[in-house]
Formats: sequence, structure tokens, C-alpha cells
Amino acid sequence: MNIIVVDDEPLALRGTARLVREAGGADEVQEFSLPRTALAFAREHRVDAAFLDIEMPGMSGLELAKALKDENPDTRIVFVTSYEQYAVDAFAVRATGYLLKPARLEDVRRELTFIYDERRERVRQPGIVRVRTFGGFEAEVDGVPLSFKRSKSKELFALLVDRRGCGVTTREACAVLWEDASYNASKRSYFQNVVADLRAALTAAGAEAVLVRSRNSLAIDPALVDSDSYRFLEGDPVAVNSYRGDYLPAYSWAEYSTGPFSRMG
Repeated sequence: MNIIVVDDEPLALRGTARLVREAGGADEVQEFSLPRTALAFAREHRVDAAFLDIEMPGMSGLELAKALKDENPDTRIVFVTSYEQYAVDAFAVRATGYLLKPARLEDVRRELTFIYDERRERVRQPGIVRVRTFGGFEAEVDGVPLSFKRSKSKELFALLVDRRGCGVTTREACAVLWEDASYNASKRSYFQNVVADLRAALTAAGAEAVLVRSRNSLAIDPALVDSDSYRFLEGDPVAVNSYRGDYLPAYSWAEYSTGPFSRMG
């Protein structure tokens, strides 16, 4: 795990970085005295966690945290500050932790343990389909993107993810995927090819159990899908912070599903 420590006070910077290293588990710990230098680094390298001072010249730690989250919503933020009054603002930018200076080794180790456990929980389940719906639609299994032969197969999967386990009939799916096109035997036949391609993509990835078929209905098992939109609706702070009003932007039908996001975002 790659961690950055940002503090404009040299002694505090070295002290916090030392504690992070002593706590163990980090692959790399980078130190920055200037917030903008840290942000430039984050734009070129993955940052898994950031320990930030709040009161810094030029860019505050709160502003830096938001910018880091914009670059990578999965970056975990821990503030290390001398001031208690920023706690509410800190959690408004989805901070994971808030430590008062001087930080103690046990405090830093506790925050890192929480972050490590959370990361392990996300990656330990093989065969789970991980889906991104904010900013575009992408799906992968064990880090490998699902490969669809047809764009409509990918769109059908997006529709099923959107329905969150509710079944979709052939007629309903065709009406969404092809909008005003007539529903006839030719359309039904082509739709079956789309379904077959979706099933083949999931099977090739070892995730065929995600697709739930009945006589004339298709759905997914949401328990086998890790979606940013699902986590958003559960109140996950990282998912909430990553939403920018861009739920499934490539699909016009998705605009009717943004209500819950706009109310919570």
C-alpha cells in the first residue's frame, strides 16, 4: 500500500511519517511539505492512503483531501492536526480518521489496521463482479475486465445492475435497449443472442452465478456484485464522495434512476 504524509511543519512531517513506517504494512511512504507537490505526485502515482495536516499555506488539508478524492475516490484520508474544531469539516470530505497531534503509534496503527482490513474485505471474494457506474460503466472480475462481444450485451448488464436484483422481462429489456423500435420475433431472437453473449462473458470470468434466469425474466444476484452505486445507497462515504451526478452517463434510460443519488449526493 502506498501512503503519503503531508505537513508543512518539518518536525511534524518526519514524526508522522516515522509512525506510519513503524506501524508496518506500507509498501512505500512519501513525505511532502507542500500540498500541491503531494497532489502532483498523486496525479502520477496511486495513493492508497494520505495522512494530512489541515492548516497549511496555499492549500489546506481539507482542500487537498477533496482533490485527492477527485483523483482517486478510493484514497483513504486520515487528518493529523492540532485543532479539534475541524472534525466536522474533515468527515464532510469523507475522512477515514482524525488524529490530534502529537499522534501516537497506537493511534496510527489503529487507523492503518482499519484501512488494511477494509481493503482485504473488498478483494478477498473471488468471482465477485466489481462494477463502476459513476462516470461510465465498467465491470471486472478479479481485476480482469469483462469482455463483451456486443455493446448491447454490456448495456443489458448495466440495466440489470441498475435494477438491483429485480427481474426484467424480454419485452421490457427490448423496450429499454432499443427504445421505440418495434417488438417482434426478429427483435426477440436478437435479444437472445445478446443474453447468450452476456452469459458467455460472465462464464468466461467464472461469474456465471451472477446471472439469474427464470422462464421469461432476467436478473442479477446483487449479493455477487460490488457496485459503487450499491455502496452509495448503503451510505458508504467513499462511494458517496465519488458521485458527481454522472450515473451511467452513456445510457439515456439511466436518467430515470438518478433520484436516489441526487437526494443523497
